[in-house]
Amino acid sequence: MTASLSDIDDFSIEDFTKAYGEGTLSPVEVLAHKSALMDQAEPVLHAMAKRYDRQESTIEAAKASEERWRRGEALGALDGVPLTIKENVNVVGEVTTWGSKSFADSEPATLNSPVYDLLNATGCITLGKTAMPEWGMLSSGVSTDHPTTCNAWNADWNPGGSSAGAGTASAAGYSPVNFGSDIGGSVRLPASWNGAVGLKPTFGRIPVDPPYYGRSIGIMGRRFDDIGTTLNLTSQPDWRDPYSLPTAAQGWLDTQRQLKDIRIGLLLDAGAGAPVTPEVRQAVSNAAALFEQAGAHVEILEPFVGDSIDLIDMFWRAVHYKDYVSLPESGKAVMLPFISEWCLAGSAITSAEAVRGSDEQLALAKRTLTATKDVDFILSPVSPDVTYPVDWPMPSNDVEHAMSHIAFCLPYNMSGQPAASVNCGFSSDGKPIGLQIAGQRFDEAGVIWMSKLYEDIKPAEAVVTSWPRIWEKPSA
Repeated sequence: MTASLSDIDDFSIEDFTKAYGEGTLSPVEVLAHKSALMDQAEPVLHAMAKRYDRQESTIEAAKASEERWRRGEALGALDGVPLTIKENVNVVGEVTTWGSKSFADSEPATLNSPVYDLLNATGCITLGKTAMPEWGMLSSGVSTDHPTTCNAWNADWNPGGSSAGAGTASAAGYSPVNFGSDIGGSVRLPASWNGAVGLKPTFGRIPVDPPYYGRSIGIMGRRFDDIGTTLNLTSQPDWRDPYSLPTAAQGWLDTQRQLKDIRIGLLLDAGAGAPVTPEVRQAVSNAAALFEQAGAHVEILEPFVGDSIDLIDMFWRAVHYKDYVSLPESGKAVMLPFISEWCLAGSAITSAEAVRGSDEQLALAKRTLTATKDVDFILSPVSPDVTYPVDWPMPSNDVEHAMSHIAFCLPYNMSGQPAASVNCGFSSDGKPIGLQIAGQRFDEAGVIWMSKLYEDIKPAEAVVTSWPRIWEKPSA
């Protein structure tokens, strides 16, 4: 191994494959290093729900990749590259707990999730499953099934969720890409609060099982080049997901556009949820000004979310109340009280109200598409505020206003539009601030292009110059 350990933790996919091809690094060495890294970091971060790195099958997969590279027969861009999947990805023979002890006695999966099958075909090295919160319905790492996941920058800060472990793993350097899922910001929020990058693709771009309206498989990491490379290999239709899209033309990283031809909508007020703090508003406004100075046309968008957040939250409560009442008493007894209370509110929701909440998903989708139809991209905060205490299940810490932070994210889940998170600065107390860049449906290439362009032009104070390693004790 010729590369230093700290270099390897910041390797891109291209860095790995270049080193493998030149014979200066091997997948076996990388796996051993990543195991050691997680041994050191996990007692602090708790980003992993289940580790595969020391399983015999994983070690054998690394050896097989090493041999393919030695023979010049690598399977492609992800062969031997370490990555992680989220805790809710089904793997045959494993119980999928969704971050909750209430599901610990469920039957093991008899079928892999599509994304796991697609990744296995690339020859990548799956390090394990990243942690998610209780039932995947919290924007945090709070769970009854494993220790609370913390933010990679500060153990007292919340990582966001529900792809909590994936956000923390990205900032901690576990792997260049970490898969999550997103139905209301669950990729973009942890990417934002960990200073990483993340993409929720167009709805249906990466197949999901179980499928659910608005839920997308997303990808987090430190670089949009890595996200684009991985998207190329996981964007296929699958019979397990009736919403999955046809295979798209490759080349998510190849788009070239003229900024002078680009129309940008700036949304600083969603018209719902918690108010945007002055620091977040200023950071996002500064990003829009940079694009305008570079030649883009920027216009203010009027709020369009309305009461959708409350109505859709009502529908989600009704759906999850159905799941709650189906649990045995032993399962209910071990649930996180915040989620129990949230579910139980569904008992008072009438069928008419539930239908109204369900209908609001499509209504919000139509309003979002209408409000954004005349622009190429939309800039907004990912969330109205920076991160919050690690042990809070939600930013509000209030079950009555559980979803008050997702007003900027949820619209694009409903409309199916791709949306990314990219760091655009830090608060006065050092917490990362996320800029959301959304595009028109099916234009992931454009969103990635805009995100990379912003990273090229953003000011020094918005650049992550040194990734956190809070598990390392300071030198004496």
